[in-house]
Amino acid sequence: MAFSSLHLDDALLRAVAQRAYLTPTAIQQAVIPLILQGSDVIASAQTGSGKTAAFCLPILHNFLKNPVSTPKKASVLILVPTRELATQVGETMRSLAQYLARPIKLAVLFGGVSLNPQMLHLRGGADIVIATPGRLLDLVSKNAVSLAAVTTLVLDEADRLLELGFADELAQLLALLPSQRQQLLFSATFPAALDVLTERLTEGRTTAPVRVEVAATATGKPDIVQRAIVVDTANRTQLLRHLIETQKWDRVLVFAASRYTAELVAVKLRKARIAAEPFHGELSQGKRTQVLADFKASRVKVVVATDVAARGLDISQLPAVINYDLPRSSDDYTHRIGRTARAGASGIAISFISTGNEAHFRLIENRHGITLEREHIAGFEPADTPALPEPAAGGGIKGKKPNKKDKLRALAALKSAD
Repeated sequence: MAFSSLHLDDALLRAVAQRAYLTPTAIQQAVIPLILQGSDVIASAQTGSGKTAAFCLPILHNFLKNPVSTPKKASVLILVPTRELATQVGETMRSLAQYLARPIKLAVLFGGVSLNPQMLHLRGGADIVIATPGRLLDLVSKNAVSLAAVTTLVLDEADRLLELGFADELAQLLALLPSQRQQLLFSATFPAALDVLTERLTEGRTTAPVRVEVAATATGKPDIVQRAIVVDTANRTQLLRHLIETQKWDRVLVFAASRYTAELVAVKLRKARIAAEPFHGELSQGKRTQVLADFKASRVKVVVATDVAARGLDISQLPAVINYDLPRSSDDYTHRIGRTARAGASGIAISFISTGNEAHFRLIENRHGITLEREHIAGFEPADTPALPEPAAGGGIKGKKPNKKDKLRALAALKSAD
């Protein structure tokens, strides 16, 4: 199928060709016609499947056919969980809109930066608003923007919106929207918690939303080679350095469990003359933006990140992702490794396994229906590899019930997101 068969405006087809999109992905084929005809959609598809363009293209097409411009009143609202995802969606929207005969005014709003420039940008109104919930509520409270004329609502990475504790903010924002609106919900995973949100969205609606689930297939899955390397915890940084130097990767995204670990590993790599930077929610927005720009331009070879980078980062031709620390949930594992092998490229995802996290990794494998061979790298063989009992049937992922540290991390992530 060609993009032309989706009956999109010629200006959008030109932009699609400029971005080298050859054919629509499965999720794009499924939802673009539905959005164009005005249906509500609840869609689930794997990371890297083209969900952003799946809603940006029909939104822009509908906007061209039914232009609405009201001072201070947005007609399209896209809610996202993080600053990085807001920026990414904004970049995609601008790129796809570059050839439109009628220019759109786009506002990308998130916390961590001064409120005043965003208020000034909104003075003349905005056709499309892309925002994190907390910052949007701040601007609404100051009468910088009104949501009374929104005709299309998009919740992108909806599962992450709930994980970061945005349920109350979402409820406040939904109460400000007109009842007659098109609603589009996109998520890579669909945990049970999303059922409550979808029920809230469908209250009082005369027609049920169309549910679209694009399952991963052998041909549709990202081309990711997954590996598990057994190493003692104390030797992980040396092994990481060894892999970077021997594999000749031009860029590597490394995931750590905490801000402290991310910064410590980055410092150790820099001492080894490897250009590395930490990336976490406590960095200023300016610093986070600079790190990503340097990483995309290959001025930085290694970014050591917390899970703030597991969603919303679209780094083209990223060859490798390494789990220095394992993620706390199987869903986060999916999103982490999905940073590589995007847009049809191939990639590698390596997890460091120790005696302390072997059982946890088995749970992740069980959830994903995979079994990875445990590799040993010469010179980094673990000193102690005792056999561990099989995890109990029905056991949960480590840390599923948050402890005190988890709650503090969640609070910090919430503050950084909005």
